Amino acid sequence: MIVIVDYNTGNLGSILNMFKKIGHKAAISADPQQVAAASKLVLPGVGAFDVGMLNLDKSGLIPLLNKRVVEDGVPTLGICLGMQLMASCSEEGKRTGLGWVDANVIRFQSHALSSPLKIPHMGWNRVLMRRPSPLTSELPDEPRFYFVHSYFVRCNRAEDVLLTTNYGETFDSAFQSGNVWGVQFHPEKSHKFGMALLRNFATKVH
Repeated sequence: MIVIVDYNTGNLGSILNMFKKIGHKAAISADPQQVAAASKLVLPGVGAFDVGMLNLDKSGLIPLLNKRVVEDGVPTLGICLGMQLMASCSEEGKRTGLGWVDANVIRFQSHALSSPLKIPHMGWNRVLMRRPSPLTSELPDEPRFYFVHSYFVRCNRAEDVLLTTNYGETFDSAFQSGNVWGVQFHPEKSHKFGMALLRNFATKVH
């Protein structure tokens, strides 16, 4: 069973509905027993980094998640803020991240962008594949995803980068580090492209 971790942030129902739409069972849960029994995990999230880490801390799930992800090697997908929480730290806050990937979270700098673009980065944008992965295999042509964010993950290891996107500057829009995957965009809002990616996570990621 795919478990979507509930720590009081994000629109979990839309992710659950997308899994149902592609014919795969999933559940939204903060129950330690369900998290402990999950075959795969999804860490969703929207909002601020420190609030996300605080909510995770309050949930009491961090030690269990560390065991499941780091020790047990359970395939885990972070979405938007969930991806950012997998990093070591963020310019958005002072709390320490989960540290599941060697990366930091940084803010778009409007004065440094090559064109006068608005922050947050909001709307549809294309992704460029940097290396093959089961998560991104056989996506529809010219894949585009829906983004809403002012901060992004910068991987410290080039080999972890799966997808990049340009928004005035090029940023890492998806990564893989072992059994940990992260996407900055919202697959649950990305129609056929998001459906294909979540189907890959359900069926091809092991």
